[in-house]
Amino acid sequence: MPASKPMGLRRTLSHQIRDALVHQIVFGELGPGERLVETKVAAQFGTSQAPVREALRDLEAFGLVEIKPRRGTFVSSSIREALRESYVLRAALEETATRLVLLTGTVPFEQLQRDVEAMYRGAEENDTEAVGMQTIAFHRHIIHAAGNDLVKRAWENLQIEAWTSVTMLASPPDLVSLADDHQALLDSLEDGVVDVACNLARQHEWDYADLPHEPPRS
Repeated sequence: MPASKPMGLRRTLSHQIRDALVHQIVFGELGPGERLVETKVAAQFGTSQAPVREALRDLEAFGLVEIKPRRGTFVSSSIREALRESYVLRAALEETATRLVLLTGTVPFEQLQRDVEAMYRGAEENDTEAVGMQTIAFHRHIIHAAGNDLVKRAWENLQIEAWTSVTMLASPPDLVSLADDHQALLDSLEDGVVDVACNLARQHEWDYADLPHEPPRS
């Protein structure tokens, strides 16, 4: 139908604008409290305000901006610090969950293997969003298998989907390497050496905590 093309084009453009703004916010090109004016952003990208408005709504969902009625849209405070802190806490939770599943023998090996295989398929298709969502599924399976409701609630409250999306948009990863990293996590669980697996689980998240410190070098 004729209407489907403009809609698809607008959605793609809104994602391009969103991704560019995520990068600018995470790397400090847009500072905390800075106002994002729809007309100026539209002019910057050579588009109408409609895709800009969609992009800003996505950023609000990620927690990167605050849309204040009758006042405008403003960059949230301490984005990079909040991102790093979320990964530091996530590292502690996932290290604990890794220890629990190994000590109790509840590692969901089959689910984790399917998750890794799906990551490799997504990498072959260069589907960053699919790989990102599958990495979340991998870690969620470990967290839930740990059988500790407090750990599970704390992990879910970190808004994992939003922060993962922000990280992958700000510092696009090599998707095959990302799948390799999760295969290594699975291998450590299969080896069953508790301290080694726990250290790897912790370091995995600490590495992501360091991602947005500076823009990638060309």
